[in-house]
Amino acid sequence: MKAPTRIAVIDDHPLFREGVIRSLSEMEGFEIVAEGGSKDEALHIVEHIRPDVMLMDISMPGNGLQAVAGAVEAWAPIKIVMLTVSEANEDIAGALKLGAKGYVLKGIGSRELADVVRTVASGEPYLAPSLSARLLAGMAKERENAAKQDLMAELTDREQEVLNLVASGLSNKRVAQLLDLHEKTVKHHMTRILSKLKVSNRTEAALALRDATESRTGGAA
Repeated sequence: MKAPTRIAVIDDHPLFREGVIRSLSEMEGFEIVAEGGSKDEALHIVEHIRPDVMLMDISMPGNGLQAVAGAVEAWAPIKIVMLTVSEANEDIAGALKLGAKGYVLKGIGSRELADVVRTVASGEPYLAPSLSARLLAGMAKERENAAKQDLMAELTDREQEVLNLVASGLSNKRVAQLLDLHEKTVKHHMTRILSKLKVSNRTEAALALRDATESRTGGAA
């Protein structure tokens, strides 16, 4: 007879934790061996009890992501499934990068959660389909922003000056006055800017500058 999957549940909300434990305990093939509510308790459980699978929240005392890193370092075979409300790409990517094998949201049903635990316990990773689509879209956006950054880096200092002024809504004539240039020279700069940024007009160039700036500053205004 196959030994049951030994599970630990780490969440700082006792009522939620008790609900997860009760649900999984009623299903065949699972044994709840420990529970906790913080990073320190999670690491203690990993070091002394060594469960097969650990369900863990991100938002808890000591930080769930740091708990993932510490748990994997303490005992590499541990299989961690993040059970959280966070849909942030940085949390998903961070957890998987640090060694989590699964990532699901707290709205998941008990039977579906059991299937996730079985999947991860068997050695297969699991990421909720909706989160997978979101993560892939985020990665594509990051690649797009990186490409825009590369194109922006091809602009000369003067071209960047012109683009910044044009993006603020100024006409070629006004830009020429501010930079002490001929209007024809500004037009020439704009032609080169549009070509380098692979856009067709001033509005698209301004949007490319905005996207590149937001990417560089992490989206800060």
